[in-house]
Amino acid sequence: MDKIVVLVTGSGKGGIGYEYCKAFTALGCHVFASDIPSRLPDLAGFPVGSVEPLELDVSSDASVAAATSRVLSACGRVDVLVNNAGIGATGPLVELGLESVRRAWEVNALGQLRLVQAVAPSMVAQRSGRIVNVGSVTAAAATPWAGAYCASKAAVHAMTDTLRMELRPFGVHVIKVVPGAVRSGLGRANAERLAEERARWRIYAGFQEAIAERAAASQGAAATDTAVFARHVAARVLRPRPPMEIVFGHMAGLFTVLAYSPLWLRDWYLAKRFGLNKKV
Repeated sequence: MDKIVVLVTGSGKGGIGYEYCKAFTALGCHVFASDIPSRLPDLAGFPVGSVEPLELDVSSDASVAAATSRVLSACGRVDVLVNNAGIGATGPLVELGLESVRRAWEVNALGQLRLVQAVAPSMVAQRSGRIVNVGSVTAAAATPWAGAYCASKAAVHAMTDTLRMELRPFGVHVIKVVPGAVRSGLGRANAERLAEERARWRIYAGFQEAIAERAAASQGAAATDTAVFARHVAARVLRPRPPMEIVFGHMAGLFTVLAYSPLWLRDWYLAKRFGLNKKV
């Protein structure tokens, strides 16, 4: 196969992964659009033969092994891995169910490493490849009510920085993508999970409105269009010399400033923004 082979995780329709698939096929790539069976996208609108659906659960060793084996058997290689699959985890850390925390880490952090370990050996063997790990602006400036999610993305950033150095001698580029507020289905999914978590809250029962607002905070009217974001990232990933980091999206600049601000100033702003600026 002469086309660049791209494997995208979390490709369900309505999300950023689906738009990544569209963006990479528009650039002439052959794309494997992967997700869990219930979220596999309808690919009717794609050019014939440009994209293939692929069942893949990033939290399962067996599923990852089977899916990557299928791609390697069909194409002989994976040129670009886009580690996009991710889930939210909203709620006060003191009362957030540990199963929710564990699931966020399993999908957002270990899920990415699981895919990297599956495809890196073939990339090393061919002395080329690009691994795209999707983090978050909140990884370096964690917000109230989303501590588990922010921590999982901070782990992604740390692992990506390490992988970038460790794989460089083998010609494999590792790229950290840091989205700001990008329109997707994340807000709706967060709200659905939040309904299950509310029953646990005792200490923070009076903060329900602020917590619910945080669950949907990235999906406001000013959020960056998903297709615009995906095209921006895909074009840079395929450059002859790709960047080490891509920071893009609404509020990305604000969170960059917050990440380098004194802690007292960051705490003051985020506490005020998310309803924690008063005594109870």
